[in-house]
Amino acid sequence: MAKILIVAEHDGSALNPSTSKCVSCAAAIDNAEIDVVVLAASTADIAAQAAEIGSVSRVITIERAENKDALAAVLAPQIAAVAEGYTHVFGPSTTFGRDLMPHVAALLGVNQVSDIMSVEGSHTFRRPVYAGNAIVTVEAPQGNIVVATVRVASWEASPGGNTAAVEEGDVSVDLPSHTRYVGLESETSDRPDLQTAARVVAGGRALGSSEKFELINKLADALGAGVGASRAAVDAGFCANDMQVGQTGKIIAPDLYIAIGISGAIQHVTGIKDAGTIVAINKDEEAPIFEIADIGLVADLFDAVPALTEALG
Repeated sequence: MAKILIVAEHDGSALNPSTSKCVSCAAAIDNAEIDVVVLAASTADIAAQAAEIGSVSRVITIERAENKDALAAVLAPQIAAVAEGYTHVFGPSTTFGRDLMPHVAALLGVNQVSDIMSVEGSHTFRRPVYAGNAIVTVEAPQGNIVVATVRVASWEASPGGNTAAVEEGDVSVDLPSHTRYVGLESETSDRPDLQTAARVVAGGRALGSSEKFELINKLADALGAGVGASRAAVDAGFCANDMQVGQTGKIIAPDLYIAIGISGAIQHVTGIKDAGTIVAINKDEEAPIFEIADIGLVADLFDAVPALTEALG
């Protein structure tokens, strides 16, 4: 029987939906017993949320002052200690998981399996390669613990309504002091979070400036959507780095994705492949984005976007 440990992602008070999606991936393994580990300075509220996730058998809490900030160097030794007796350790393929899980794999002496998008067996998984142009089947060695990240855009959240047991973990490990938390700089917004939003509006380099990028923000506000951007728009300084969508940014799966002034390079397309409906607005009718778009509009964005925003208002 597979015994799987899920590393919870949270902001100190609220559980990130990526955790529930990792549980869905784990539940795809036959006869899996699934536990969630919550590491924080204060775990009660987060653990209560994790206990409600369907298919979870137990929530293990590790409450230490050092866990206030999500530092991979600090969290990884504790996770490696808790992982004793487990066959799998899963974390989300988000910024948090991509930073943390390689540390865990190194401490456990195994190679990491990255971006699981489907489960073929207890040690066999499918994952994207070549910027999503190909899907490969990989098999982890039998007898070794499997450390993996889950491509959360490929999985639905596990249903709620559960009442899993919550237990305090007993972990005594020395934590490294060579890494310290300095601070967090991020954009604050009342808009939905980019990685969990049901609707996302994204802009590209064709907007020309940060001032004109406001067209994207206004349309997003009219739709109640999150805001994203292509790497070209981010590199040009039109918007913040944490808004980047694509292979080197965030991989998302909203119900509706509107790409405005985005050509559709493969690196960007990788980040939106799992979106429900893709709408593209671009004046270049040969733009690659139209090859994957469900709805395409060949038009000047400076005419089309204000008109669409006004119609929605």
